[in-house]
Amino acid sequence: MLYLNEKDINKCITLNEIMDEIEKTFILYEKNKFYMPDRIHVDYKNKTILYMPCFLENIFGTKFLTVFPENRKKSRPVIDGLMLLNDYDTGETISILDGKTLTALRTGAVGGTGIRHITPKDVKTVGLVGAGVQGFNQLRFACEARDIEKIIVFDLFREKLPDFIQKVKEQISGVEVVSAENTEELLKESDIVITTTTSNEPVFPNKKELFKGKHFIGIGSYKPNMREYPDALISVLNKVYIDTEFAKEETGDLSNPLERGLLKDNQIETLGNYILYEKNKEEIIKGTTWFKSVGMALFDIVVAQLIYNKAKEKGIGQEIEL
Repeated sequence: MLYLNEKDINKCITLNEIMDEIEKTFILYEKNKFYMPDRIHVDYKNKTILYMPCFLENIFGTKFLTVFPENRKKSRPVIDGLMLLNDYDTGETISILDGKTLTALRTGAVGGTGIRHITPKDVKTVGLVGAGVQGFNQLRFACEARDIEKIIVFDLFREKLPDFIQKVKEQISGVEVVSAENTEELLKESDIVITTTTSNEPVFPNKKELFKGKHFIGIGSYKPNMREYPDALISVLNKVYIDTEFAKEETGDLSNPLERGLLKDNQIETLGNYILYEKNKEEIIKGTTWFKSVGMALFDIVVAQLIYNKAKEKGIGQEIEL
């Protein structure tokens, strides 16, 4: 059995390789060539445990994560866990991967793939709301997907920003990185806006003129009581693009406006369907676009299999016996 820690995973794979695989996964989702049981979601006293199994035609696996928001105050990772890969015929575990690293990379790649498809190629500025681990990875993939010149960052915990900005500068070369005083300023200065918060209320002012012509990647809202975006964004959109159909129920960014009739079901389309069938992409990306992701186990199993195969090819990782 091959064990792959954070260093192993980062050593054996590139960001563009992961985005290419995520792009294929969107197509796989549309063609329904997988079996993905409902995610098991357990909440207890502000602590969350997630179990995410998925089967492909030649492999299956399960990712389980802990989500402890209070860890921010302890300078510990909010997300932790493991990914298990299993032999399709025998059920034997063939690999254990660090779950938080897999999650950070595949989620960053999902956002980066969204940027590949719903933004013009000449965008130059990215605004990030949420200066955490996932925010950092979203920026890494955004700068791989597009030739970004400037990054603007905002976080409610302003004391985090100097260290976060320094880390971004060290890891992403040739890009100017600055902080914003508030999210309105960030909106005005950004072509692409990425959100990676756990907010229960919209993090932007409800002014529709601020949203026109911008491109939004929503990552943070993953429960029905969570929202990152105000009604104003919906008022300037024709479509919302999602990663999976259950995003309509899982995130308050969609379920709330759907319940109130501000957003219609026929305005929501999967990104895979858009990639496969949309004939008017060049016109669409000239306007306001929004890709909302809640994630799914299919991303995990596909990317984990890619990492496992790359690690085997390159002789990376530790062979262990249970």
